[in-house]
Amino acid sequence: MARWRPRAATATVWYLRLIALLNLVTVLLAPFRDQVETHNEGEYFTPYLMTAGLGSAVLSVFLAIAMRRRKRAAWIFNAALAGLFALLYLIAMALPDEGFDRHPLNYVSTVLTCGFVLALLIGRKEFTSKGDSSNPKTAAATFVAGLGFGGVVGAALVAMTNELRGAADFWDMFRYSVGRMITITPTEHLRSVIDAPTWVNTVINVMGGVLFLLVLYVAFRSPRNTELLTAEDEERIRALLEKQGERDSLGYFALRRDKAVMFSPSGKAAVTYRVVGGVSLASGDPIGDPEAWPGAIDAWLAEAREHAWAPAVMGASEEAGVIYARHGLDALELGDEAIVELDEFSLDGRAMRVVRQAYNRVKRAGYTVRIRRHEEIPESEMAELVAKADQWRDGATERGFSMALGRLGDPGDGRCVMLECHDGAGELKALLSFVPWGADGLSLDLMRRARDTENGLMEFMVIELLQRAREVNLARVSLNFAMFRSVFERGSKLGAGPVLRLWRSVLGFFSRWWQIESLYRANAKYRPIWEPRYLLFEKSSEIPRIGIASARAEGFITVPSLPALFRRRHQGPPAAAPRVPVAARDGKG
Repeated sequence: MARWRPRAATATVWYLRLIALLNLVTVLLAPFRDQVETHNEGEYFTPYLMTAGLGSAVLSVFLAIAMRRRKRAAWIFNAALAGLFALLYLIAMALPDEGFDRHPLNYVSTVLTCGFVLALLIGRKEFTSKGDSSNPKTAAATFVAGLGFGGVVGAALVAMTNELRGAADFWDMFRYSVGRMITITPTEHLRSVIDAPTWVNTVINVMGGVLFLLVLYVAFRSPRNTELLTAEDEERIRALLEKQGERDSLGYFALRRDKAVMFSPSGKAAVTYRVVGGVSLASGDPIGDPEAWPGAIDAWLAEAREHAWAPAVMGASEEAGVIYARHGLDALELGDEAIVELDEFSLDGRAMRVVRQAYNRVKRAGYTVRIRRHEEIPESEMAELVAKADQWRDGATERGFSMALGRLGDPGDGRCVMLECHDGAGELKALLSFVPWGADGLSLDLMRRARDTENGLMEFMVIELLQRAREVNLARVSLNFAMFRSVFERGSKLGAGPVLRLWRSVLGFFSRWWQIESLYRANAKYRPIWEPRYLLFEKSSEIPRIGIASARAEGFITVPSLPALFRRRHQGPPAAAPRVPVAARDGKG
């Protein structure tokens, strides 16, 4: 029986997909729709969820998605509803001849419905993904609030367009609108006092359809993770970084407090992640001892599957990608990280001429750079730097997730390095902040500057850091991340194929808004070592969903917040580490 469970579970998904397709076909093809409706209205019946309606098609799609993710709530819903239909069909077929007609289609409908129920029962143990305990309550609240809102809007439209003016009061119009939203035929009394135009009825029906979709989404959505980084978790991660922090330049970003953490059974490794839109999104490599990485990855994947989250990793190195691949994840190259090794960096030579000229031009203009650890900056000065960083931020949205810390001036981040650039008059014009990368490395976190500064100011600050590396015991620096770097590099070379050239042109077009090519060009000036970074995923079909979740996490897509009634509350920052106002850089670059 065990070997049949996955097949039975898959069969239920394909049944729902097929029913959704058939319902959609009946909606588009009038003869087929009329035949099905006539069949249902007569002495016949159709298989489970086959109603020739768009609502049933949408419901089937939602249920198929939820069943494919092995959600327990979807199994319970289908088992209860399909089981009831199967029981009624069997009773109808067992009635005497004066009952339902023994039409062959009735036998087919009964067999299909009972077969679906049987597959549900056989595959029951496959549906183990937990929903959120608040889903039923939130769905009910959404339904009631949506009906109330739609009823008021519909009543207002009816009041403005009712041909029988004065015959209906507000309560009559409200009941009429609510009835239309849930496709209930108005009572004889309402029809006698309300005569609304067709477009008003259409608007009310559309509101009902939107409400139906919203209730389905709320009822079956995966739970969000509410266990964010605690003070104890943060201390354990810092201990791992102290021992193994030099392995990954993105390791320190695991300390973002909007992430949760999953430790290996031995506690020697951890995966940090955040749940966004049903995607469990990890970033960078696991923290800690590589020999313990598999244990942390297994624990993270187990939790993701338990809650029907799609697992994904942003910005993993090749070393981590190989380990993740052994756990069933596939890889897609995102781009390359620019790393400058200090013992190989020099401004000499023809290749560095443009950078050298920009550096000298800014230096002649009187700009100077001050380099300090955050712990060396007095609290009052740090507050001023944070205020300036907020003032210079490009837009109101804080950006960054995989390669940004998301805070500036926090007492726990004393080992971070701040570069402050002042003009000839001593006025602060730009800031760079780097997080620690092991004992002798830094990774870029934040870049902010005033609008009226010299061109090349950021290059000037980076070179000052590289040339004065001994002040902060520095051997290597991780700069910006260049997405699709290889496309720009290879696409411009002689012999590049038409597909590669086309891909480069598309990326160049989008670079007008998202600085894709400009980041690559800015990084290449320093002649860095390019380290590839990967997007890891379990199923190719989840890539669009993962892409949207990643854009939301990084701050490129913002989702309007729901009213407090429907918002899940997240745990706040650890009490042991109070924060000053936050200022994250606008992406790594």
